[in-house]
Amino acid sequence: MSERGLSIDHTTLYRWVQHYAPILKKKTEWYQKRFSGRWHLDEMYIKVKGEWKYLYRAIDERGNTLDFYLSRRRNAIAAKRFLQKLIKLNKDYCPSVINTDKSPAYNQAILELKKEGVIPEKVKHLQVKYRNNRLESDHGKLKQVINPTRGFQSMRTAYATIKGIEIMRMFRKGQFDFWMYSNRNEVKFVSHLFGIYN
Repeated sequence: MSERGLSIDHTTLYRWVQHYAPILKKKTEWYQKRFSGRWHLDEMYIKVKGEWKYLYRAIDERGNTLDFYLSRRRNAIAAKRFLQKLIKLNKDYCPSVINTDKSPAYNQAILELKKEGVIPEKVKHLQVKYRNNRLESDHGKLKQVINPTRGFQSMRTAYATIKGIEIMRMFRKGQFDFWMYSNRNEVKFVSHLFGIYN
């Protein structure tokens, strides 16, 4: 901003993140859909108002972010909600394998969703810790961005900020590169999503 001769307070930028990050997440969802044979699911801890909350995350076998979900609790209900959210976002592509840690919550959630017909019976559920090493590494990179915030003051602001961080990391991972054709770059792509044309 200073390069453009503008002086903007950091709280103003934070308000912009709170307002625009959820909108950007929604607008990019269609563009990030990709076929994936394997889903890797895990959760990491996020501090909100001094208390630990749980950020459920999923990546595919290439390390691309599939989706995420912030929850107050770590249990079968939260795991099921996250899986339902994932399936809704990727309704055209069902994986052949879902890999999780050994938490019984995932097993219960997957069994319930299979019984309800949301997840096909043929989908395998593996609980192999080393297979999630890539996701653990991805958590670490996300923490490097989140930790300097020193925690969030509410679930709403935490989730909105995380949406912005995750979307920007998707850009860094090249998940939208398919749409960067001709002279279109990240700025032009986002401008297009918001209907802003130069």
